[in-house]
Amino acid sequence: MNAPPGGLWTARNRLILGMLIFGGMLNYADRQIIAVLKPMLQEDLRWTDADYGRLTAVFQFASAVALLGSGWLVDRLGWRRANPWAVGAWSLAAMAHAVARTVGQFTLARAALGASEALGTPTAVKTIAAVFRAEERSLAFGIMNAANTLGAIVTPLLIPLLALKIGWARSFLVTGGLGLVWVTVWLITAPGGRGADVAPVHVDGPPPETVRWTVVLTDRRTWAIAGAKVLSDQVWWLLLFWMPDLFHRVFHLGLNAFGVPLAIIYACAAVGSLAAGYASTRMLEAGFSLDAARKITLLAAAVLVIPVWFVPYVGSYWLATAILGLTLAAHQGFSTNIFALATDISPAPRVATVISVGAFCGNLAGMVILQAAGWVLGSGWGYGPLLTVASVSYLLAVGWIQLLLPRIVAAEPAAEPAPDPA
Repeated sequence: MNAPPGGLWTARNRLILGMLIFGGMLNYADRQIIAVLKPMLQEDLRWTDADYGRLTAVFQFASAVALLGSGWLVDRLGWRRANPWAVGAWSLAAMAHAVARTVGQFTLARAALGASEALGTPTAVKTIAAVFRAEERSLAFGIMNAANTLGAIVTPLLIPLLALKIGWARSFLVTGGLGLVWVTVWLITAPGGRGADVAPVHVDGPPPETVRWTVVLTDRRTWAIAGAKVLSDQVWWLLLFWMPDLFHRVFHLGLNAFGVPLAIIYACAAVGSLAAGYASTRMLEAGFSLDAARKITLLAAAVLVIPVWFVPYVGSYWLATAILGLTLAAHQGFSTNIFALATDISPAPRVATVISVGAFCGNLAGMVILQAAGWVLGSGWGYGPLLTVASVSYLLAVGWIQLLLPRIVAAEPAAEPAPDPA
């Protein structure tokens, strides 16, 4: 695949995208490790389902509250400085889990991790919006989401083995410590910094406008993104934190047994992210309107999620794996295009702020569904009610977008990224 000068495949852009990918992998690993180790932690520390539900809900709440300011902070810092700050902060919070022994101590560590990881999404989206041209962004988001999902694939495969070998506490130290290595590499290589072979992101344009909350919060485009994130993110958070328990509870798989199904499911998620990003890009190149390209892709993803309600009733965990793989493939395809839509319709200086508002709302929905999951499962209702809600959430999200954005129109563009010097 060839790109014009300054496009997706320049050395500069490959370096930046590669760093985002590895940082995203670490983000997934740091947040998912507690779900993978739940059976071990529950046995060792005598947690109940309600305790675990509260821990996951605290993570979501802390992340949601932090998101209120994280996008604004990223817009003020700029993507070059925001990236190492974000990865360094959540890596230290992840390492703090190693010294926790009570539910209260784990609650503090989860709150710190949720608050610091709130910087991750607006930073990544801001970086892609600044570095890549508009027609390249959906593919860049697709590649990033797909590769980031490698963290969710590797975690259930390697963390149980690591925990059985060195213990759960040292496992938290290892995953968090890798983030500090990432920060060191970023500071040494300074991707996108002012070097001989790097041009500034925006040239010959007016100074960036000040991001005003009143403007952001009264813009229906912001709420189109926020509503879609509420309805879709709750499913992702539910499955991310409870899917290992689903295999353990419904199909009686042990700590060593559910790693392969989870890895397959997240591999499907990666494929869905790539496919949706590629499909949107191809439709735009073929002359589809922005409105048609985004909405067709979103609707297709929403339809593919519908069968997830059937998972608790299948007789084989491999069939459940296939359905959940399809679900998360559809989710990642949906998410890729929501991120691209946000950069399409948001003025450039507001991108991270709009994303943070959307992610804030999505995390609040995640907090509610995670807390509800602990209560529903603890009451003996099983996964049926939770997955029934999940099966229709994406269709509702498409309807919400159609209601607020009957026709998607791109925001007035800022200056395009300057090409790298030859």
